[in-house]
Amino acid sequence: MPYARFLAPLLTLLAALPARAAGPDWPDTYLSRVEALAVVQSLNAALLASRSATATLEGWCAAHRMAGTPRLAALVDRGIDRPASAETRKRLGVGPDEPLRYRQLRLACGEHVLSEADNWYVPARLTPEMNRLLETTDTPFGRAVAPLGITRQTVGAEPHWQPLPEGWEQAPPPAAACGTLAVPERLFSHRAVVFTAERQPISEVVETYTRAVLDFARAARPADPACPKP
Repeated sequence: MPYARFLAPLLTLLAALPARAAGPDWPDTYLSRVEALAVVQSLNAALLASRSATATLEGWCAAHRMAGTPRLAALVDRGIDRPASAETRKRLGVGPDEPLRYRQLRLACGEHVLSEADNWYVPARLTPEMNRLLETTDTPFGRAVAPLGITRQTVGAEPHWQPLPEGWEQAPPPAAACGTLAVPERLFSHRAVVFTAERQPISEVVETYTRAVLDFARAARPADPACPKP
């Protein structure tokens, strides 16, 4: 074809260009950083107060219109095993020889992977149908065991990103960077124990929430006068 000799060099050039980092497209202004802090802390508080992270993330996805059908799917990485620590076994009330199962997964709503999780659970305390769902389908853990009337207790929380510097509330606003806000892949993590309605522990989970929780459409904001117009 007459255009082939021009197309090949063009494709090579495009492949060599640096890819734009995936993540929310927020401007790097003081207002955006304050808003990002508020949004992340709102989700963090909702998760800490919730009975089910699955239900909370589905509510978040629906409220922010992040998918046509705001229903979580568990993207399970099969064939991976990670032994539970002695501390995890103690919190679950099981001895060193009690069988535990491990599930590594990502929770997605539409195209947005909102969290990554490591989950150890006690199969003997679940029904056969619950075990089947967890072993053979991508059903989120919280949905699979919901008939047990689950609650959760957070035993650890760790922030991974602080959009504003320490002491920001008493300092003058910093100058705008006038670019795109660089949001890291991981925002914060929780470690929690899941209980039945009878307060029997059935699972320990470590959940890490990603920058995709910020990847929703926002209304227009006033332009920062320090930044040139595009």
